[in-house]
Amino acid sequence: MKSTEQLIKELHTSNLIAECPCGEEFKLADAVIFDGTKKFPKEALEYQQALLAVLDERALDLKKREILATERAENTTKAINIGKNLEKIFPTLKDFKWEIPDTRFLGDPIDLIIFKGLSEGKVDHIDFVEIKTGKSPLNKHQKSIRSAIEDNDVSYKVFK
Repeated sequence: MKSTEQLIKELHTSNLIAECPCGEEFKLADAVIFDGTKKFPKEALEYQQALLAVLDERALDLKKREILATERAENTTKAINIGKNLEKIFPTLKDFKWEIPDTRFLGDPIDLIIFKGLSEGKVDHIDFVEIKTGKSPLNKHQKSIRSAIEDNDVSYKVFK
């Protein structure tokens, strides 16, 4: 039976080709082959240190990304909650152009429905109002409601 040292010598002098997990091929004679039960050669230690440094960088990057993701999620949640509360008080603002008694708050999927003239006894127009702040886009449900209204695909039903 050959010793580990003899086997390593034979591999260093062979024409054998190996394949790296990355898919690249290389000559075993060009590789740093050593007995892992003994002291690591200098080249192996240097490579190990380089890999550990890369691993540390990746761990640090991952931690930064985790912190940013958490902060973004918290900020988004805060913004959504503030927006939902503002929607409720929106009709009380000075620039609100509809009559408050004509206004009904839904919140979801559309914020407000305005029954113009309701407070005077005769509704002559109905407005669907979605309140957005900043660059907030309509969600898919709000877009589909807008499309149904724009396409006059709206009806009135009585259920008894």
